[in-house]
Amino acid sequence: MNNIPLGGTGFDVSPICVGTSALGSFPAQYGYEVTEEKAVETILRVFKGPFNFIDTSNEYGGGASEERIGRAIKEIGGLPSGVVLATKVDPLPGSVDFSGERVFASIEESLVRLGLSSLQVVYFHDPEKISFEEGVRKGGPLEALLKLRDEGVIKAVGIAGGPIDLMLQYLATDSFDAVISHNRFTLVEQTARPLLEDAAKRGVAFVNAAPYGGGMLVKGPDLHPNYCYSPASEATKERVRKMEMLLNSYNIPLAAAALQYSLREKQITSTIVGMSTPDRVEETVRLSKIQIPDDVWKELNQLAEVGRHGMEK
Repeated sequence: MNNIPLGGTGFDVSPICVGTSALGSFPAQYGYEVTEEKAVETILRVFKGPFNFIDTSNEYGGGASEERIGRAIKEIGGLPSGVVLATKVDPLPGSVDFSGERVFASIEESLVRLGLSSLQVVYFHDPEKISFEEGVRKGGPLEALLKLRDEGVIKAVGIAGGPIDLMLQYLATDSFDAVISHNRFTLVEQTARPLLEDAAKRGVAFVNAAPYGGGMLVKGPDLHPNYCYSPASEATKERVRKMEMLLNSYNIPLAAAALQYSLREKQITSTIVGMSTPDRVEETVRLSKIQIPDDVWKELNQLAEVGRHGMEK
């Protein structure tokens, strides 16, 4: 895959980013466990290409995701040249402490786990856990992240969260190099459109997470009736069934259309796809290359457009 600039960071990244939330083993959310050996094996496979962009977080698996990535980095003698590794700052587990002091501690924990002396991209994770005023106050998380960027500990600062209005508030500070939105630009819902447009206007890289909506857009609504980890409405499930019927008539997997819907959007820099086994690399490449006729996209887009302003109740 041809790498593209991650906004103005100076990094070039693949259109697909490897998500590692499940690598820390989180069966309560994902329904399965991932052993340390399998996680390390997965990252070692990722290092061989074709994706050079990896996303993790201080909190994934209670730190296990970073630790396992760090072990893979150590096994091959350092982060491979050209690989861009992003992580996120988080409060202490079970707390909403997002003070500047906590940000410094979160960064130090990540550096130790990953075995690195500096970090390429760091996101302020789930800012909705506190108010905007708390986020931008003197001595708060944003000030701490910018200080770390000025000192060279962090190369680029991003923000990763849910509520679109809140994310727009943060982008208006002109403090960020990249933004992650999750579950809000998919075949089912496109409420992130204003954020895409604002990020493009500001030269901020837009990274789209969860193109499969937590699983519904892979397995279908009858096998996976939840969207973004909550039960979907009957109207939404019926809309996805119509997508399935259309795609099945062309022998196209729903997952291929869901992934490519994000990859086709020119204002999206990279799309985060979770990978917890080595074979997911090849499977993701395969899904990205399945040919979908223009006529099919025309019908899919009509069904998707229903979610432009939110999903059906």
